[in-house]
Amino acid sequence: MADSQVLPKRGPFRSTWLRARKARTPLVLSRRPRRRLGTLRWCGRRRLRRRLLQAEAAGADWRESGCPFRGCLRARTLRCSVGTLPKVYGNGRTGAEPGSPAGGRALLLPGREESENQECEKLGWPWALVQGFTFSGICRVTCLYGQVQVFGFTISQGQPAQEVFSAYTHSRLAINAVHYSMPEKSKKEMKREARTLLRSHLSRDDRCWLMKNFSPLCSIVMLEQLKTSTVNFLVSHPGLSYVFVQESPTFQINSEHLALRSVGIKREKKKNGLRLTESVLSALEELVTVSCEEVDGCPVILVCGSQDVGKSTFNRYLINQLLNSISCIDYLECDLGQTEFTPPGCISLLNITEPILGPPFTHQRTPQKMVYYGKPSCKNNYENYIEIIKYVFSSYKRESPLIVNTMGWVSDKGLLLLIDLIRLLSPSHVVQFSSGRSKYMPNLTPDYVDDMDGLYTKSKSRVRNRGFQLAEFTENLEFADEEKESPVVFTGHKLICVQSDFTFRKTPRNRESHNKVLRDLAVLGYLGQLQPPVPRPLCPLHGLTPYQVPFNAVALRIIHADVAPTHILYAVNASWVGLCKILDDVRGYANGPILLAQTPICDCLGFGICRGIDMEKRLYHILTPVPPEELRNVNCLLVGAISIPHCVFKSQRGLEGTIPYITTDYNFKLPGASEKIGARETEETCEEKVHPKPKLYRRIN
Repeated sequence: MADSQVLPKRGPFRSTWLRARKARTPLVLSRRPRRRLGTLRWCGRRRLRRRLLQAEAAGADWRESGCPFRGCLRARTLRCSVGTLPKVYGNGRTGAEPGSPAGGRALLLPGREESENQECEKLGWPWALVQGFTFSGICRVTCLYGQVQVFGFTISQGQPAQEVFSAYTHSRLAINAVHYSMPEKSKKEMKREARTLLRSHLSRDDRCWLMKNFSPLCSIVMLEQLKTSTVNFLVSHPGLSYVFVQESPTFQINSEHLALRSVGIKREKKKNGLRLTESVLSALEELVTVSCEEVDGCPVILVCGSQDVGKSTFNRYLINQLLNSISCIDYLECDLGQTEFTPPGCISLLNITEPILGPPFTHQRTPQKMVYYGKPSCKNNYENYIEIIKYVFSSYKRESPLIVNTMGWVSDKGLLLLIDLIRLLSPSHVVQFSSGRSKYMPNLTPDYVDDMDGLYTKSKSRVRNRGFQLAEFTENLEFADEEKESPVVFTGHKLICVQSDFTFRKTPRNRESHNKVLRDLAVLGYLGQLQPPVPRPLCPLHGLTPYQVPFNAVALRIIHADVAPTHILYAVNASWVGLCKILDDVRGYANGPILLAQTPICDCLGFGICRGIDMEKRLYHILTPVPPEELRNVNCLLVGAISIPHCVFKSQRGLEGTIPYITTDYNFKLPGASEKIGARETEETCEEKVHPKPKLYRRIN
């Protein structure tokens, strides 16, 4: 037989491997190795985040349903949070369970040793002395252990909770750890004390997380969800929901993001927070020291500077710093366009006893004395502006430090008007702000103020050369009788120059629109007082019951324009009105309306909306949050250039058919009509301002 041919062994063909690969599970023999959940790529994390947020929006309680992602996310956060950064601990619950501690979130701010603080000071690193947590949104802050500072106000252990509002319209706020003295206790005793304090606020798991990273000089803060009727009313209008929290794409999903989101806040970059220069810090330190010593009586601090240099922010921070040591501070508002505690167009005097932890539209308050000027700018009516300031300033009792806020108009006549204010108020300290972007402004030293003429006051040299007696000078200024008897002596003030380093979104092109938005927010914040307290739902303004005011019970006056008597009621209807009290008795008139020939300087008790006029019954329908006991004193309605925000007319829920007071056919040439109602500057000043042409501008014949 022939020998049989022996074939060499060969491995399986490629087709055999393909068949074997198809027969097996693709998840086991895929080209990419299986990835664990803790190492998801950015696309997977984004997909996971979108699904979780959709589930939460649908009402599914995926956090408590044994979600397989929860443990991995928590472990990843703990691994990444080892260090000196602030850490947020939370179990992801959106609320408190029955029988469990409150559904809040704990924020751990690590402290520094005294030796580290001294070394940082030697190196010139003042920003390294605090460990901060910058955020946006609203929440209630409670210091459970240690000491923290929010916008200059110190919150210590055991103090009541503070409501904090960090909005996108202003610099974001931060919770900073404050260095405090080391207690004479062992670390074990301090941990036991902290665990006892946290027991009534946090769950057991959260307490264990905090105790693992506990240090003797750390601070523990409780962050809770905060809902107020004013904020709910603000964000209910279209386009204003972004004011406090903006949703941005986040590729990294962790328990910290979910915990902060359940509270209503969002972590922000440190560069978006408030940055204070060395000159600002030194000015704050000096003013706080002077106010606490009270050697020469209560200081009067006047803050001046051009627009958008940080005057209002400095005032808020200074008030909070003073409230750490003083029980109350007086505040004189002389800026008509950007008021702090009232709707725009007012000059007011307030007594501040609580910290200011938010923008102006979140802390509208009732002043001690207020006059409604009626316009966001005093141009073309300077004398009335000075008279109103003198009238309001006469109520200052000099029992506490006074902070005076001034306008940002510091050129031409605005500078002369500022010199008049300095001579009128005689401040002990003048804080002058300057910035690289602001216009040039001379240093307001005592010698400069004495040698310069104001709009209504003369310099010392001119008064001496013309032979005017100081007694006549006091009569021109219309001081009080007891001040006229003694000669007027302009005591010198101390000038504190501050270099501002704030970053602004405002430009000469968008400044008007930005200021208009802030004024509208202030009006909406005031109208938010009409809403019922939380948790009752919001009520549209047209659903609230207005007050009925007879024609012969109040007098009328249009401040900003000359309106024919036959058109007065058209101008009052659907307008923002000041509820004032004049000395004249208007009850003797049988019919109405009662018209005033001149604008009176009188007390303003509040504001409202004239939502309708009943000509048959001769009644005004006024919607206002002023209490009834105060309304009994109102006998005058003043209508100015401050307008009601358009969203109040357009965005009220429940309206069907034609919206009242809304039209597309309007003639701006009618007497009293203006397309620039609510603008900060008059038409003359707007024509004088010429914006630079864009680079691609080309003249076309």
